[in-house]
Amino acid sequence: MNTDQIKGNWKQLIGKAKEKWGQLTDDDWRIVEGQRDQLVGRIQERYGIARDEAQRQVDEFDKSYDKI
Repeated sequence: MNTDQIKGNWKQLIGKAKEKWGQLTDDDWRIVEGQRDQLVGRIQERYGIARDEAQRQVDEFDKSYDKI
């Protein structure tokens, strides 16, 4: 899923993404606003994981919700 698709489907995706990454705050989600790199960085920061792992999680999420 590319950045334009993420932005276009943001409201649909946000609910599922909040379920997956519950440690992200509403402020985090407002900052991210569909920007993939920002999301990866916030996941990395909040969960204390490596950037590669955060990227893998976002990629996995993309594959799961690519049809939205």
